[in-house]
Amino acid sequence: MSYDLYRKNMVDGQVLPNRVTDPLVIDAMYEIPRENFVPKEKRSVAYIDEALEIGNGRYLLEPMVLARLLQAAEIQPDDTVLDVAGGTGYSSAVIAKIASIVVALESDSSLAETATATLNKMGLDNAVVVEGELVEGYAKQGPYNVIFINGAVGSVPETIVNQLAEGGRLVTITVGSDGVGRGTLIFRKNNLVSQRDLFDAGTPVLKEFPVAPKPFAF
Repeated sequence: MSYDLYRKNMVDGQVLPNRVTDPLVIDAMYEIPRENFVPKEKRSVAYIDEALEIGNGRYLLEPMVLARLLQAAEIQPDDTVLDVAGGTGYSSAVIAKIASIVVALESDSSLAETATATLNKMGLDNAVVVEGELVEGYAKQGPYNVIFINGAVGSVPETIVNQLAEGGRLVTITVGSDGVGRGTLIFRKNNLVSQRDLFDAGTPVLKEFPVAPKPFAF
């Protein structure tokens, strides 16, 4: 089975046709073997164009969604990035090919252990996995130039937004009470925080960031 070919087809067929033009993101996704970050029994479907369950109710984001969020974050080679809900480490590996330092925050011990082992095996020594509550972020290593939340959320806690450096960008998928997921960019400039929607996305919600119920109407 040629994973190299599958990976090329993923980028050429899913990423490039969806307005992803950042060469740093594209090159990183060409390079990182996605199959290394999924359970062995799922490696044959590692490159499908949908979110892929990796265990304990967690998912790798759809490749197109990941690429568009990382492009919106405008990650620079000297940036420090917080990857919230790092899972098995795939998003952290991709980011590590672009940024200077990646801190992957994970609340699930087994996923954190898997991520650490895989990232170490790949020699990505600028990525470190830490355990902690996702909604708290990881202020110890902040502030961050970029924060990436690896899944959909009902809202982004102020605790995490406050860990953005001046000029920092946060990207994730937010789901409103209408149930629609939207790629979202939050950025801090002149100590003011702004937000804008980027694109629609059907991404699984992280249980730690629940969506508010739709208001009842007669």
